[in-house]
Amino acid sequence: MPHETLPPTPAPTGSGQPATTASGRPRIAALDVLRGFALCGILLANVKPIAHMVHTGEATQPVVVAGQDDAWLGLGLFVDQRFFPIFSLLFGIGFSLLLDSARRRVPRPRVLLLRRILVLLAMGLAHMFLLWRGDILTVYAVVGLLVLLPSTWLPRRAVAGLAACLVATPLILGGNGVSVVPGLFLLGSALTRYGVIDRIGRSARVPAVLGLVFAAGAVPATWLQIRSGAAGTDDFTSWFALAGLLTAGAYVCALLLLLRTPLRPVLQGAFAPLGRMALTNYLSATVLVLVAARLIGGSPDGWSQTTVLLIAGAILVPQWLVSTLWLRRYRQGPLEWLWRWATWAQRPSLRRTS
Repeated sequence: MPHETLPPTPAPTGSGQPATTASGRPRIAALDVLRGFALCGILLANVKPIAHMVHTGEATQPVVVAGQDDAWLGLGLFVDQRFFPIFSLLFGIGFSLLLDSARRRVPRPRVLLLRRILVLLAMGLAHMFLLWRGDILTVYAVVGLLVLLPSTWLPRRAVAGLAACLVATPLILGGNGVSVVPGLFLLGSALTRYGVIDRIGRSARVPAVLGLVFAAGAVPATWLQIRSGAAGTDDFTSWFALAGLLTAGAYVCALLLLLRTPLRPVLQGAFAPLGRMALTNYLSATVLVLVAARLIGGSPDGWSQTTVLLIAGAILVPQWLVSTLWLRRYRQGPLEWLWRWATWAQRPSLRRTS
Protein backbone atom coordinates (compact mmCIF):
# COMPACT_ATOMS: atom_id res chain seq x y z
CA MET A 1 0.00 0.00 0.00
CA PRO A 2 1.51 3.42 -0.92
CA HIS A 3 2.48 5.65 1.96
CA GLU A 4 -0.09 8.30 1.00
CA THR A 5 -3.02 5.90 1.35
CA LEU A 6 -2.35 4.52 4.82
CA PRO A 7 -5.47 4.76 6.98
CA PRO A 8 -5.37 6.96 10.08
CA THR A 9 -4.44 5.23 13.32
CA PRO A 10 -7.08 5.48 16.07
CA ALA A 11 -5.95 7.31 19.18
CA PRO A 12 -4.87 4.79 21.82
CA THR A 13 -6.52 4.71 25.20
CA GLY A 14 -4.84 4.12 28.49
CA SER A 15 -5.55 0.41 28.14
CA GLY A 16 -3.84 0.26 24.78
CA GLN A 17 -7.11 -0.23 22.84
CA PRO A 18 -8.20 2.12 20.03
CA ALA A 19 -10.27 4.98 21.42
CA THR A 20 -13.82 5.66 20.37
CA THR A 21 -16.14 8.59 20.82
CA ALA A 22 -18.98 8.35 23.29
CA SER A 23 -21.24 7.36 20.39
CA GLY A 24 -19.01 4.42 19.49
CA ARG A 25 -17.39 6.02 16.41
CA PRO A 26 -13.60 5.54 16.24
CA ARG A 27 -11.89 8.75 17.32
CA ILE A 28 -9.94 10.66 14.70
CA ALA A 29 -6.64 11.11 16.47
CA ALA A 30 -5.59 14.12 14.37
CA LEU A 31 -8.62 16.11 15.56
CA ASP A 32 -7.76 15.54 19.22
CA VAL A 33 -4.17 16.65 18.57
CA LEU A 34 -5.28 19.76 16.69
CA ARG A 35 -7.80 20.63 19.40
CA GLY A 36 -5.21 20.27 22.17
CA PHE A 37 -2.68 22.30 20.20
CA ALA A 38 -5.22 25.07 19.60
CA LEU A 39 -6.16 25.05 23.29
CA CYS A 40 -2.54 25.73 24.25
CA GLY A 41 -2.31 28.68 21.88
CA ILE A 42 -5.63 30.12 22.99
CA LEU A 43 -4.49 30.07 26.59
CA LEU A 44 -1.27 31.89 25.67
CA ALA A 45 -3.29 34.56 23.88
CA ASN A 46 -5.80 34.88 26.74
CA VAL A 47 -3.52 35.05 29.78
CA LYS A 48 -3.17 38.83 29.82
CA PRO A 49 -6.77 39.64 28.79
CA ILE A 50 -8.14 37.33 31.50
CA ALA A 51 -5.74 38.73 34.10
CA HIS A 52 -7.03 42.24 33.34
CA MET A 53 -10.35 41.21 34.87
CA VAL A 54 -8.67 41.11 38.28
CA HIS A 55 -7.32 44.66 38.02
CA THR A 56 -9.78 46.58 35.87
CA GLY A 57 -12.87 44.39 35.67
CA GLU A 58 -12.60 44.47 31.88
CA ALA A 59 -11.06 42.09 29.39
CA THR A 60 -8.57 43.62 26.98
CA GLN A 61 -7.19 42.16 23.80
CA PRO A 62 -3.54 42.91 22.99
CA VAL A 63 -2.93 44.61 19.67
CA VAL A 64 0.19 43.67 17.73
CA VAL A 65 1.90 46.74 16.30
CA ALA A 66 5.41 47.80 15.51
CA GLY A 67 7.36 49.54 18.23
CA GLN A 68 6.51 47.08 20.97
CA ASP A 69 9.13 45.12 22.82
CA ASP A 70 10.66 42.88 20.15
CA ALA A 71 10.33 39.71 22.21
CA TRP A 72 6.65 40.23 22.97
CA LEU A 73 6.00 41.31 19.39
CA GLY A 74 7.42 38.02 18.18
CA LEU A 75 5.24 36.00 20.55
CA GLY A 76 2.18 38.01 19.60
CA LEU A 77 2.74 37.47 15.90
CA PHE A 78 2.77 33.72 16.40
CA VAL A 79 -0.12 33.59 18.89
CA ASP A 80 -2.69 36.40 18.69
CA GLN A 81 -5.61 35.49 16.40
CA ARG A 82 -3.65 32.42 15.23
CA PHE A 83 -5.36 29.67 17.21
CA PHE A 84 -9.04 30.44 17.58
CA PRO A 85 -9.57 29.86 13.80
CA ILE A 86 -8.40 26.27 14.36
CA PHE A 87 -10.83 25.87 17.25
CA SER A 88 -13.66 27.36 15.19
CA LEU A 89 -12.99 25.01 12.28
CA LEU A 90 -12.93 22.04 14.66
CA PHE A 91 -16.26 23.12 16.16
CA GLY A 92 -17.90 22.94 12.74
CA ILE A 93 -16.31 19.55 12.14
CA GLY A 94 -17.47 18.19 15.49
CA PHE A 95 -20.98 19.50 14.91
CA SER A 96 -21.32 17.62 11.62
CA LEU A 97 -19.79 14.44 13.03
CA LEU A 98 -22.34 14.54 15.85
CA LEU A 99 -25.14 15.10 13.35
CA ASP A 100 -24.07 11.97 11.46
CA SER A 101 -24.12 9.99 14.69
CA ALA A 102 -27.47 11.42 15.80
CA ARG A 103 -29.12 10.60 12.47
CA ARG A 104 -28.35 6.94 13.03
CA ARG A 105 -29.66 6.90 16.59
CA VAL A 106 -32.60 9.29 17.02
CA PRO A 107 -35.58 10.22 14.82
CA ARG A 108 -35.13 13.99 15.28
CA PRO A 109 -31.38 14.68 15.28
CA ARG A 110 -31.69 18.45 14.92
CA VAL A 111 -33.61 18.67 18.18
CA LEU A 112 -30.65 16.98 19.84
CA LEU A 113 -28.24 19.46 18.24
CA LEU A 114 -30.43 22.37 19.29
CA ARG A 115 -30.35 21.13 22.87
CA ARG A 116 -26.57 20.80 22.69
CA ILE A 117 -26.14 24.38 21.47
CA LEU A 118 -28.49 25.77 24.12
CA VAL A 119 -26.53 24.02 26.85
CA LEU A 120 -23.32 25.49 25.42
CA LEU A 121 -24.97 28.91 25.44
CA ALA A 122 -25.84 28.51 29.13
CA MET A 123 -22.26 27.54 29.97
CA GLY A 124 -20.90 30.41 27.92
CA LEU A 125 -23.14 32.97 29.60
CA ALA A 126 -22.17 31.66 33.03
CA HIS A 127 -18.50 31.86 32.08
CA MET A 128 -18.95 35.37 30.69
CA PHE A 129 -20.81 36.91 33.60
CA LEU A 130 -19.13 35.04 36.44
CA LEU A 131 -15.51 34.89 35.28
CA TRP A 132 -14.44 36.57 32.05
CA ARG A 133 -16.19 38.89 29.62
CA GLY A 134 -14.04 37.65 26.74
CA ASP A 135 -15.77 34.25 26.64
CA ILE A 136 -15.97 32.69 23.16
CA LEU A 137 -18.46 29.91 23.97
CA THR A 138 -21.38 32.33 23.86
CA VAL A 139 -20.33 33.48 20.39
CA TYR A 140 -20.03 29.87 19.27
CA ALA A 141 -23.49 29.03 20.58
CA VAL A 142 -25.17 32.04 18.96
CA VAL A 143 -23.45 31.42 15.63
CA GLY A 144 -24.35 27.75 15.92
CA LEU A 145 -28.02 28.65 16.35
CA LEU A 146 -28.13 31.23 13.57
CA VAL A 147 -25.80 29.68 10.99
CA LEU A 148 -24.63 26.16 11.71
CA LEU A 149 -27.92 24.52 12.65
CA PRO A 150 -29.90 26.01 9.72
CA SER A 151 -27.13 24.91 7.34
CA THR A 152 -27.99 21.27 8.03
CA TRP A 153 -30.96 21.65 5.67
CA LEU A 154 -28.71 22.85 2.84
CA PRO A 155 -26.86 20.62 0.36
CA ARG A 156 -23.15 20.37 0.96
CA ARG A 157 -22.33 22.37 -2.17
CA ALA A 158 -24.32 25.30 -0.85
CA VAL A 159 -22.63 25.01 2.55
CA ALA A 160 -19.18 25.08 0.94
CA GLY A 161 -20.05 28.13 -1.17
CA LEU A 162 -21.57 29.95 1.78
CA ALA A 163 -18.49 29.14 3.86
CA ALA A 164 -16.22 30.73 1.27
CA CYS A 165 -18.39 33.86 1.17
CA LEU A 166 -18.60 34.19 4.95
CA VAL A 167 -14.83 33.84 5.33
CA ALA A 168 -13.89 36.22 2.51
CA THR A 169 -16.49 38.96 3.07
CA PRO A 170 -15.37 40.03 6.59
CA LEU A 171 -11.76 40.17 5.41
CA ILE A 172 -12.70 42.41 2.49
CA LEU A 173 -14.94 44.65 4.58
CA GLY A 174 -12.45 44.97 7.43
CA GLY A 175 -14.15 42.78 10.01
CA ASN A 176 -12.29 41.52 13.06
CA GLY A 177 -11.17 37.95 13.64
CA VAL A 178 -14.39 36.86 15.35
CA SER A 179 -16.39 37.87 12.26
CA VAL A 180 -14.99 34.90 10.34
CA VAL A 181 -16.33 32.38 12.87
CA PRO A 182 -19.55 31.66 10.88
CA GLY A 183 -17.52 30.94 7.76
CA LEU A 184 -15.10 28.69 9.62
CA PHE A 185 -17.99 26.78 11.19
CA LEU A 186 -19.46 26.12 7.77
CA LEU A 187 -16.05 25.28 6.32
CA GLY A 188 -15.58 22.61 8.98
CA SER A 189 -19.07 21.28 8.27
CA ALA A 190 -18.42 21.19 4.53
CA LEU A 191 -15.12 19.35 4.96
CA THR A 192 -16.90 16.72 7.02
CA ARG A 193 -19.79 16.34 4.60
CA TYR A 194 -17.42 15.92 1.66
CA GLY A 195 -15.55 13.16 3.52
CA VAL A 196 -12.31 15.12 3.86
CA ILE A 197 -12.14 14.62 7.62
CA ASP A 198 -12.49 10.85 7.32
CA ARG A 199 -9.43 10.93 5.01
CA ILE A 200 -7.49 13.51 7.01
CA GLY A 201 -4.62 11.19 7.87
CA ARG A 202 -4.26 9.44 4.52
CA SER A 203 -2.26 11.96 2.53
CA ALA A 204 0.97 13.83 3.09
CA ARG A 205 0.97 15.56 -0.28
CA VAL A 206 -2.16 17.66 0.25
CA PRO A 207 -1.17 19.20 3.63
CA ALA A 208 2.35 19.77 2.32
CA VAL A 209 1.13 21.76 -0.68
CA LEU A 210 -1.52 23.64 1.29
CA GLY A 211 0.96 24.36 4.08
CA LEU A 212 3.36 25.97 1.63
CA VAL A 213 0.55 28.08 0.19
CA PHE A 214 -0.62 29.19 3.63
CA ALA A 215 2.93 29.99 4.77
CA ALA A 216 3.67 31.92 1.58
CA GLY A 217 0.57 34.03 2.17
CA ALA A 218 1.05 34.41 5.93
CA VAL A 219 4.48 36.06 5.65
CA PRO A 220 3.41 39.12 3.59
CA ALA A 221 0.07 39.33 5.42
CA THR A 222 1.87 39.49 8.77
CA TRP A 223 4.27 42.10 7.45
CA LEU A 224 1.32 44.19 6.25
CA GLN A 225 -0.34 43.69 9.64
CA ILE A 226 2.70 45.15 11.40
CA ARG A 227 3.06 47.97 8.91
CA SER A 228 -0.61 48.98 8.97
CA GLY A 229 -0.64 48.78 12.76
CA ALA A 230 2.37 51.08 13.03
CA ALA A 231 0.82 53.54 10.59
CA GLY A 232 -2.58 53.37 12.27
CA THR A 233 -4.36 52.73 8.97
CA ASP A 234 -7.92 51.47 8.69
CA ASP A 235 -6.91 48.22 7.00
CA PHE A 236 -5.04 46.92 10.06
CA THR A 237 -7.98 44.78 11.23
CA SER A 238 -8.29 43.08 7.85
CA TRP A 239 -4.58 42.26 7.66
CA PHE A 240 -4.63 41.06 11.28
CA ALA A 241 -7.51 38.67 10.56
CA LEU A 242 -6.02 37.47 7.26
CA ALA A 243 -2.60 36.86 8.81
CA GLY A 244 -4.25 34.93 11.61
CA LEU A 245 -6.21 32.71 9.23
CA LEU A 246 -3.22 31.95 7.01
CA THR A 247 -0.94 31.24 9.96
CA ALA A 248 -3.57 28.97 11.51
CA GLY A 249 -3.81 27.09 8.23
CA ALA A 250 -0.04 26.67 8.15
CA TYR A 251 -0.09 25.36 11.74
CA VAL A 252 -2.76 22.78 10.89
CA CYS A 253 -0.90 21.53 7.83
CA ALA A 254 2.39 21.34 9.73
CA LEU A 255 0.81 19.26 12.48
CA LEU A 256 -0.83 16.93 9.98
CA LEU A 257 2.55 16.39 8.34
CA LEU A 258 4.26 15.79 11.68
CA LEU A 259 1.62 13.21 12.51
CA ARG A 260 2.93 11.25 9.52
CA THR A 261 6.38 11.03 11.10
CA PRO A 262 7.84 9.14 14.09
CA LEU A 263 6.82 12.16 16.19
CA ARG A 264 3.19 11.04 16.03
CA PRO A 265 3.20 9.25 19.45
CA VAL A 266 4.84 12.28 21.06
CA LEU A 267 2.31 14.71 19.60
CA GLN A 268 -0.60 12.48 20.55
CA GLY A 269 0.71 12.09 24.07
CA ALA A 270 1.26 15.83 24.45
CA PHE A 271 -1.88 17.28 22.89
CA ALA A 272 -4.59 14.62 22.61
CA PRO A 273 -5.42 14.45 26.36
CA LEU A 274 -5.85 18.22 26.44
CA GLY A 275 -7.95 18.12 23.28
CA ARG A 276 -10.23 15.36 24.48
CA MET A 277 -11.06 17.45 27.57
CA ALA A 278 -11.01 20.80 25.79
CA LEU A 279 -14.18 22.21 27.36
CA THR A 280 -13.12 21.28 30.89
CA ASN A 281 -9.62 22.64 30.34
CA TYR A 282 -10.79 25.85 28.65
CA LEU A 283 -13.11 26.80 31.49
CA SER A 284 -10.79 25.73 34.29
CA ALA A 285 -7.93 27.71 32.71
CA THR A 286 -9.87 30.93 33.26
CA VAL A 287 -10.14 30.21 36.98
CA LEU A 288 -6.44 29.34 37.19
CA VAL A 289 -5.34 32.49 35.35
CA LEU A 290 -7.46 34.65 37.66
CA VAL A 291 -5.86 32.95 40.67
CA ALA A 292 -2.38 33.47 39.21
CA ALA A 293 -3.11 37.14 38.55
CA ARG A 294 -4.07 37.69 42.18
CA LEU A 295 -0.98 35.88 43.41
CA ILE A 296 1.42 37.78 41.13
CA GLY A 297 -0.20 41.17 41.56
CA GLY A 298 0.54 44.28 39.57
CA SER A 299 -0.85 45.24 36.19
CA PRO A 300 -0.69 42.53 33.50
CA ASP A 301 0.47 45.23 31.08
CA GLY A 302 3.85 45.03 32.76
CA TRP A 303 4.18 41.27 32.43
CA SER A 304 6.97 40.07 30.19
CA GLN A 305 6.53 37.29 27.67
CA THR A 306 8.45 35.05 30.07
CA THR A 307 5.84 35.64 32.77
CA VAL A 308 3.03 34.85 30.35
CA LEU A 309 4.77 31.67 29.20
CA LEU A 310 5.38 30.56 32.78
CA ILE A 311 1.75 31.14 33.75
CA ALA A 312 0.52 29.23 30.71
CA GLY A 313 2.95 26.40 31.41
CA ALA A 314 2.00 26.27 35.08
CA ILE A 315 -1.60 25.75 33.97
CA LEU A 316 -1.13 23.45 30.99
CA VAL A 317 1.21 20.96 32.67
CA PRO A 318 -1.20 20.14 35.54
CA GLN A 319 -4.11 20.11 33.09
CA TRP A 320 -2.26 17.65 30.87
CA LEU A 321 -1.44 15.43 33.86
CA VAL A 322 -5.00 15.47 35.18
CA SER A 323 -6.43 14.89 31.69
CA THR A 324 -4.10 11.96 31.04
CA LEU A 325 -4.88 10.27 34.36
CA TRP A 326 -8.59 11.01 34.14
CA LEU A 327 -8.96 9.54 30.64
CA ARG A 328 -7.34 6.30 31.75
CA ARG A 329 -10.37 5.60 33.92
CA TYR A 330 -13.12 7.66 32.32
CA ARG A 331 -14.46 8.03 28.80
CA GLN A 332 -14.76 11.84 28.83
CA GLY A 333 -13.86 14.88 30.85
CA PRO A 334 -16.35 15.86 33.57
CA LEU A 335 -17.85 18.83 31.71
CA GLU A 336 -17.84 16.93 28.42
CA TRP A 337 -19.76 14.16 30.16
CA LEU A 338 -22.33 16.58 31.57
CA TRP A 339 -22.66 18.24 28.18
CA ARG A 340 -23.29 14.89 26.53
CA TRP A 341 -25.84 13.99 29.22
CA ALA A 342 -27.75 17.19 28.52
CA THR A 343 -27.43 16.70 24.75
CA TRP A 344 -28.80 13.17 24.61
CA ALA A 345 -31.17 13.62 27.58
CA GLN A 346 -29.93 10.39 29.13
CA ARG A 347 -27.06 9.64 31.45
CA PRO A 348 -24.10 8.21 29.50
CA SER A 349 -21.57 5.79 30.94
CA LEU A 350 -18.55 7.64 32.30
CA ARG A 351 -16.24 5.01 33.75
CA ARG A 352 -14.38 2.77 31.34
CA THR A 353 -15.02 -0.94 31.46
CA SER A 354 -12.05 -3.25 31.75
